Amino acid sequence: MKTTIKMLAAAVSFGVALTSGAAFAQTEPAGSISELLNRVRSDAREASAENQARLREFQSSTNQQQALLNQARSELASLRNRADQLTAEFEANQVRIDELDQELRERQGAFGELFGQARQVAGEFAAIIDASIISAQFPGRADALDTLAQSRTLPTRDELNYIWRRITEEMIQQQQVVTFNTVVTGLGGGEAVPTTRVGPFVVFTNYNNNQRFASWEESETTGAWGLRDLPAQPPANFTGGASALFNADPNEIVMGVVDPSRGPLLEIYKDVPDIPERIEQSGNVGKVIIGLLIISAAFGIFRLVVLLGTQAAVGGQKRKSTGSKSNPLGRVMLAYEAAKDKDVETMELKLDEAILQESPKLEFGLNFLKLAAGIAPLLGLLGTVTGMIKTFTQITLFGTGDPRIMAGGISEALMTTVLGLIAAIPLLFIHSFAQSFARGVQQVLEEQAAGMVARHAEERHG
Repeated sequence: MKTTIKMLAAAVSFGVALTSGAAFAQTEPAGSISELLNRVRSDAREASAENQARLREFQSSTNQQQALLNQARSELASLRNRADQLTAEFEANQVRIDELDQELRERQGAFGELFGQARQVAGEFAAIIDASIISAQFPGRADALDTLAQSRTLPTRDELNYIWRRITEEMIQQQQVVTFNTVVTGLGGGEAVPTTRVGPFVVFTNYNNNQRFASWEESETTGAWGLRDLPAQPPANFTGGASALFNADPNEIVMGVVDPSRGPLLEIYKDVPDIPERIEQSGNVGKVIIGLLIISAAFGIFRLVVLLGTQAAVGGQKRKSTGSKSNPLGRVMLAYEAAKDKDVETMELKLDEAILQESPKLEFGLNFLKLAAGIAPLLGLLGTVTGMIKTFTQITLFGTGDPRIMAGGISEALMTTVLGLIAAIPLLFIHSFAQSFARGVQQVLEEQAAGMVARHAEERHG
């Protein structure tokens, strides 16, 4: 009996495992083994029915897919037949087109070559008009020429007349200076700004009362032509000429700017380095020269101010009879007052001593200015040598095929020389003026001391 119960329990476990995916209606535990067996048999029947339903559904789906596949194959065969028909029709049409072209050429005779030449001229001149600055004032004027150049039909009389009329119009506009309003990329925020065109050569805008040059170029994305503000403007004398032309009265002759290359020459200025870029090209030696210039110039200007103040104080002391410790002449006069009871020789020595004590104060820093003025060109020469060494090193490594490879070393060599001379010239002027002021004060001290000695000698000898 126990063995039978164990076998029945194993069978029930196996049946439960087989029907684990089915939904059980009973959730309460079985009251007896018979009830459990009935539940297992019921679940087995439900699982079998469900599997049969799934099998029928799969077979039905397979039949539908086969029907769709047959339909797709039928449509493919129909489309292939249609493609073959269209290919044959296309080839027949192409043959007919060739026959008609041949017939057209035969009937045109000499006119065919003439009209072909007209279309060629229209296409070439359309390209010239598109690239002309004049098109900024008259947009879309080359559309008709483009249409004529791409047409396969015979041109009409009006179309042929349109070619020489546009050529004549271009010639007339090339001699005019006109101001008009148009949109310039990079300026005005998309609003039209006053623009002045000098023939087909140059164009500039008047934005916020400032004249800025623009270029007529084709967009890389859209292919449309338009005006674009130059990112790097030419020098001030160029913009000054543009301003004079913009503000000139009608029929007034003024000096202006004309770019015979119609744009490329002005665009070169975007590659011309400015002052900070040139200083950067000079390298570390150039920065040392600039630092030396700043320090020496500041010190020299300070000494000039001090010497000018000393000279003014000495000039004021000359009009006073009593000495003061605030200026060199006053201190010399105090030395005279202290030794006026001595004899002439002693008095002269005391005054010479007082003047010698003032000389270092007056000449303070002059030797430094002189030294800085002499060192600056030497530093420039040092930069020249290092720049040439760099240039020859690049030539050794890369050869002379590309001159731009040598540009960095040559720029360093030349810029350090220029910076050395720029630093030396003002320092020499500052040193010269400072030395002149110091010698002037010393000369005044010597003259006043000589007068004091002479007056003292006269008083001593009655």
